[in-house]
Amino acid sequence: MLSTPFRTLRRLVAATATLTLAVGLVGAGPAAATDRDPGGGQPLPGYTIENPPLAPLVVGGRPTTVRQGVYRHAGYIIEVPTRWNGDLVLWAHGYRGQGTVLTPEQPGFGLRQRLLEQGYAWASSSYDRNGFDIRSGVLGTKDLADHFGRAVRRPHRTFIAGVSMGGYVIGRSLEQYPGYYDGALPMCGVLGDQTLLDFYLDYNLVAQALAEVPAYPTPADYLSTAVPRIQVALGLAGLTPTGPDTTTDRGKQLRAITVNRSGGPRPGADAAFAVWKDFLFSISVTSGGDSPAQRPGQLSTNLFTRYAPNSPVDVNATVRRVAPENVVQRLLPTLTEVPRIAGRPSAPVLSLHGLGDLFVPFSMEQAYATDVARHGRGRLVVQRAIRATQHCEFTPTEAGAAWDDLVSWVRTGQRPAGDTVTDPAVVARPDYGCRFSDRAAYAAGVGTRRLYPAC
Repeated sequence: MLSTPFRTLRRLVAATATLTLAVGLVGAGPAAATDRDPGGGQPLPGYTIENPPLAPLVVGGRPTTVRQGVYRHAGYIIEVPTRWNGDLVLWAHGYRGQGTVLTPEQPGFGLRQRLLEQGYAWASSSYDRNGFDIRSGVLGTKDLADHFGRAVRRPHRTFIAGVSMGGYVIGRSLEQYPGYYDGALPMCGVLGDQTLLDFYLDYNLVAQALAEVPAYPTPADYLSTAVPRIQVALGLAGLTPTGPDTTTDRGKQLRAITVNRSGGPRPGADAAFAVWKDFLFSISVTSGGDSPAQRPGQLSTNLFTRYAPNSPVDVNATVRRVAPENVVQRLLPTLTEVPRIAGRPSAPVLSLHGLGDLFVPFSMEQAYATDVARHGRGRLVVQRAIRATQHCEFTPTEAGAAWDDLVSWVRTGQRPAGDTVTDPAVVARPDYGCRFSDRAAYAAGVGTRRLYPAC
C-alpha cells in the first residue's frame, strides 16, 4: 500500500534540512495564477483548440441543446436536454500527454446518454493546457461551471465526474472549493496524488537493484540498453498474463514488491503484473521539459519506503534512494500542478477502480481511504473494486450503477454499498471485487475480465 504525503511530511521536512538540494528550491514553487482573464476567447500561446461540432442527441423525442466555444483559454462543450432537471454534471477528462491541441470530451461509458435521459445537463472543459497539470483541470472545470451558470442558468446541484487524472482533479476540487460540488464520481482516479509518481519510481529502482543494472537518473537509451538487460536478468521478457511463469527468483521478488506497492495481494494481481511490466519501464522515459510529467523526479521519492518482501535480495539495503528535487512543492498545501489531496472531501464521493490497473494502481483508493478516515470523513466516501486490469476498463453497467447510486445518495442521504479497500485480508479474498463487477462482461469475455476466475 502506498504511503500518503501526510505520513511522510515530517520526515521529508527533516530530510530537507540535511539535503543540499533544498538550497534554491524555494523559488521553484507552484505555477503562478496567471493567464486567467475572464475573456480568454483564444487558447494560450502555443496551443490550439480542436472542438468539432457535437451533434445533439434526441431525448424524449426532442433534440438537446449543444453549446461549444472557448472560455478562459479552454474549449468547452455544454449539453442541456429539453426537459432539464436543473442539475449539472461536470466531466473532468484524463491525461492528454504533452501535446499542444486542447480537446474537451463527452462523458464516457454511456454516461452522456444516461445523464441526458435522466434530465441532467453536462459540461466538459479541455482545460487551458495539457500535461499532468491538476491545477489547470481544477480551475478550468470550476470556470466552466461558473460560465454555465451565466450562459444557461445557475444549477440546483452540481456534480463532478471523470477518469484517471480527472479523478485527481475531482479529489482536489472537492477540497479547493468546499461546498461547491454536491457529489463526485471519480473513476480510475489518481486519488493518492503525488504517490503515483513514487510508485513509478519504485518499480524502476527496485528492478534495477534486483537485476544489478544501475540506471538512475534514467538515460536516454534506457529502453534499448538497460531495460533489456533487466528483463533478461529477472525473466520478464517472455512473461505473459496467461502463459508459464518465466520469472527468476529475483523477478518473483519484483512482482511481489510491485503487487504490495500497488494495493497488496488481490485477485488477478500476478496476471496484472504481466500485463503492465513493460509499460512501467517506458513511463519513466520522458522527452525532456520541466513539468512533473516530463520530469517526475521533481516530486517523486523513495527515501522512506520499506519494500517487502526483502528476500532473496535485501532490496531495502541495496536500492538507490532518491529525494524529491523540489521538496517545497511536494509539501505545499496550495494548488500546484501536482498538488496534495488532504483527504477532506466536502461532498459524497463514489469511486470505481480496477483491481489490476497498474497505470493508476488500486493503492490510490487505499491512500485516499486512509487520508479520509484520518480526517473523520469516511461517511462521505464509498469505493468499489472492479475485476479488470486495463486502465479505466469499466462497462456502461458498472459506471451507470455507480452514477445512479451516487445520485440517490445525494438526494436521500442514504449511503450506498461499497467495498472495504484498506483491510488486506478482505482485499486478498478470491471473490474480492465480484460484488460490483459486471457479470455479463465476464460472460462475454470483454477486455481483461477472463484474467480473473468467475465470480
